[in-house]
Amino acid sequence: MADKPLRVLACGDVEGRINVLYNRVRAVQKKSGQFDLLLCVGDFFGLTSEAEAEWEEYKTGTKKAPIQTYILGAADQDTVKCFPSADGCELTENITYLGRKGVFTGASGLQIAYLSGREAQREPAPAYCFSPKDVDSLTAPLVSSSKFRGVDILLTSQWPRGVWQYGNNPDVDTRSCGASSVAHLAEQLKPRYHFAALEGTYYERLPYRNHMVLQESAQHVSRFIALANINNTSKKKYLYAFSIVPMKSMDAAELVKQPQDVTENPYRAPVKETQKERERAKPSTMLEDEAAPQFFFDMSSKQQGRKRRSEGGGHSQHKQPRKPPQPTGPCWFCLASPEVEKHLVVSIGTHCYLALAKGSLTPDHVLILPIGHYQSVVELSSEVVEEVEKYKAAVKKFFKSQGSRCVIFERNYRSQHLQLQVAPVPAQCCTTEDIKEAFTVQAQEHQIELLEIPEHSDLKQIAQPGTPYFYVELDTGEKLFHRIKKNFPLQFGREVLASEAVLNIPTRADWRECKYTRDEEESLAKEFRERYEPYDFSLLE
Repeated sequence: MADKPLRVLACGDVEGRINVLYNRVRAVQKKSGQFDLLLCVGDFFGLTSEAEAEWEEYKTGTKKAPIQTYILGAADQDTVKCFPSADGCELTENITYLGRKGVFTGASGLQIAYLSGREAQREPAPAYCFSPKDVDSLTAPLVSSSKFRGVDILLTSQWPRGVWQYGNNPDVDTRSCGASSVAHLAEQLKPRYHFAALEGTYYERLPYRNHMVLQESAQHVSRFIALANINNTSKKKYLYAFSIVPMKSMDAAELVKQPQDVTENPYRAPVKETQKERERAKPSTMLEDEAAPQFFFDMSSKQQGRKRRSEGGGHSQHKQPRKPPQPTGPCWFCLASPEVEKHLVVSIGTHCYLALAKGSLTPDHVLILPIGHYQSVVELSSEVVEEVEKYKAAVKKFFKSQGSRCVIFERNYRSQHLQLQVAPVPAQCCTTEDIKEAFTVQAQEHQIELLEIPEHSDLKQIAQPGTPYFYVELDTGEKLFHRIKKNFPLQFGREVLASEAVLNIPTRADWRECKYTRDEEESLAKEFRERYEPYDFSLLE
């Protein structure tokens, strides 16, 4: 049984407005009851004569803080004089300076790690800065223990660099915001809550996980919250209230519960491809069902007149920053390949293109494919991933305008070139839950373990390059994943969508049984292109 939760307040830059802070705290406590402690990140002290006079009242005991308050140290040269030393100490009754760096454990067992100041840009580090050595000395004693699971709370002056990756975007210039050493600290200490300030804005990032889905045991999630400065004119949030049971008192199952909106860890780099995995990914082990062409196209003169992306044999005129691996033989999907049936292509971007599926389930069944040669989503470079997401969003909007739900799936098994299948399901046919159930039921019939993975998960964190898998994404953002270990039905995705439970067109489960003439394919492509045009971002770029 977990202990009674502690009620905690966190505050952004006070900048000497101590009376404003405590008047606000009193109002909160009058309305919501007593809180156990107040944690202040960012600049606590101000430099104006008014700020100094306010502090003097608390320092001499004329006024008293209404709550036990813990503050961080100086984050600039001007306020260094406000702190007696680098070590923590009580500055006055109920106001305690934690210190430059360290770990504070309360009587309840709540563990708070802290790092004051800014990342040093030179050596020796100024008094208000910390060095990489300071970060290492803070993390080493904790992470060296085999029992270490993380800290309850992390307080830093600065934001961690890149915390916004995989998550919602903050209202700051991300090119210059944050410190990489703070990001490293957060990755190592796995705080359940991480507070920072100094950027003058409020930002609550979506919670992120501290483990790799399907590869590591589940761990607790982390929440990063940046707080604005007190009395900011934009009325951005500077005081944050929350309840927390110390990690050491929590039931393990309760601790690792994952919220719906959890995302990938922003500080973990995607899994690197090893030589062994590259060997395993070679087409010799992955071919079969591409012995015949499966999709492609020919841009109409209307689109070529507006924007000419390809010439002659279909080579892209936009040089990609990172050259993809080259196929070892003919590829039906590389846009530059003579094997491509270009009359089925309906849109060409910089790194990807959109084509009608050959032997399509329905007239609007399309494929998102990389222009260069990539075998699967997990091998795509960041700029290609970005454009894949653009195509997904555009096609989803188009399908929605047509009254259809969107189902996306990929089979990275016995395939040479990535094909993201994107199929519409009329909304009147069934709900998204029905589609999900259809995949689950058919997976069970085939003895396939189809696992639900978090909505904001990144496949690069789940499957390494060369790993065979099947993946489904529904229009609600729900995702299903199967790591293929042995034989897998090549038409599984189509079989589910063609089944009576979904589209009820079981005879179209195999694309080879759904052939059109060349004229019919050209007509279907032309019709789709015209209807899709208002949603085609590539025409605007």
